Amino acid sequence: MSTHAKRERLLLADLLDGAGPAAPTLCEGWSTRDLAAHLVVRERRPDAAAGVLVKPLAARLARVQEEFAARPYEELLQLFRTGPPRMSPFALKQVDEAANSFEFYVHAEDVRRARPDWTPRELDPVFADTLWSRIERGARIFGRRSPVGLVLRRPDGRTAVANRGTPVVTVTGEPGELALFLTGRQESARVELEGDKGAVAAAHEAKLGI
Repeated sequence: MSTHAKRERLLLADLLDGAGPAAPTLCEGWSTRDLAAHLVVRERRPDAAAGVLVKPLAARLARVQEEFAARPYEELLQLFRTGPPRMSPFALKQVDEAANSFEFYVHAEDVRRARPDWTPRELDPVFADTLWSRIERGARIFGRRSPVGLVLRRPDGRTAVANRGTPVVTVTGEPGELALFLTGRQESARVELEGDKGAVAAAHEAKLGI
């Protein structure tokens, strides 16, 4: 049975393929080639990928990612499209779905929204709820560096607290848009911010995400 993660993987692979290796992305300083290398390293080199969270390993991650980025672009896309090795934790359906549905959605938007003619993608309700569940679980991690209190709210009124500081800013939007805001892509997220002017500006400029 198809999963959200598998669908998002194929969509992201197609977007990267269509954009070519030198297209811009929303990831600051990264081209589509760099993003493709990141995706492959994340699944195939856990010894290096840990550098995302463990600062002493960051230099190793950068070096390994540069090595992968030097490979032919078509090879990177094929490695990503075919998925992780069988012994990788990401090869387990439950892990793949939990870790990659959100990740691949955000990176697909990194490619889509770096283009001047992008339009919002309409998500089916089940997938929107999947993204929201990930937001609920990870909001405090993604929002920990916010200089102000941060509350995320869906149009139906459901909320998740990303930071308990004050003053409080409420960010309202669909789950896909909140996912982008919460991962540091505030400029490209179609959301509404409520709060005093200074706090709203601080939330908009905050270094959110992992």
